[in-house]
Amino acid sequence: MSQQTGHGHHRNTAHSHRHHPDAAHCRHHDTTHGHHRDAGDIDWDVMGSQLEQEAEVSRPQYEAAARWIAGLRATPKVRRVLDIGSGPGVITCLLAEMFPEAEVVAVDGTPALLERTRSRAERLGLGDRVRTHETDLPEGLGALGEADLIWAGNALHHMGDQRAVLAGFAALLRPGGTVALVEGGLQPRRLPRDIGIGRPGLEARLEAINAARFEDMRAALPGTKRETEDWSALFASVGLAPQGTRSFLLDLPAPLPDGARDHVVTEFARRRQMFEEELAAEDIAVLDRLLDPDDPAGLRRRPDVYLLSARTVHLGRRG
Repeated sequence: MSQQTGHGHHRNTAHSHRHHPDAAHCRHHDTTHGHHRDAGDIDWDVMGSQLEQEAEVSRPQYEAAARWIAGLRATPKVRRVLDIGSGPGVITCLLAEMFPEAEVVAVDGTPALLERTRSRAERLGLGDRVRTHETDLPEGLGALGEADLIWAGNALHHMGDQRAVLAGFAALLRPGGTVALVEGGLQPRRLPRDIGIGRPGLEARLEAINAARFEDMRAALPGTKRETEDWSALFASVGLAPQGTRSFLLDLPAPLPDGARDHVVTEFARRRQMFEEELAAEDIAVLDRLLDPDDPAGLRRRPDVYLLSARTVHLGRRG
């Protein structure tokens, strides 16, 4: 639960990366906000593959963030990790690799995604340390058990009362434990401002639609409360000591390798579907050309497609 991204993203991270991708981990909020379908309407084989694809492309950012956390002098031995809104488990398994003595628990509300997590963990030889826990949050928060590290990747903004949920995280931490919030950052950019067809600024217009949908998503959450997004202040308000904020860059210049280009095509196809009612006819026509694999101006063939984004991680520690 991509705000960005995905968190991608946003089916309902309280239930899974049904939010945003960015839920979830995997997404910045632009890739999922406003996609408010019931879980029964989602083909999880397709969505699971897309979430995995994005997380794998973004892996360098998450690796760098995990190394930062592991290297903090004040961090005690990490024996148990909760990955909140874990989606298909790409980040869950990364955390298990980065903290080799820890049990890592993938917390999500979608059985199909938890099954992907278990399969991935077995393939990577991590099945003895990766666990899954199916629950809806915030209702199921109290049953998660203690942890030394709680990773909430673009998940908190899917909770109506963010302060209360953060207090719930704090209550689960062992002394010296850390909450890592992936929130904020910079929206991905994939194309030049002027791509030679249509009106310049297509991605900025897509982002504006997504931002409006994000506000609608927040307003519709049960018990929603407005919070100033000063994460350090929110940490302090629930008894956690702010431990710093860092942003991690993904900079894949043109020409993109095939895997990253596949991800870009997937993201533009999603926007074409999700934002059709808000987009001008001219922009729809441009998106159709971008998605045409035979069009020389399309994403599959043009040489100027890149991927640039930043994910921001905020840390709070229990004394």
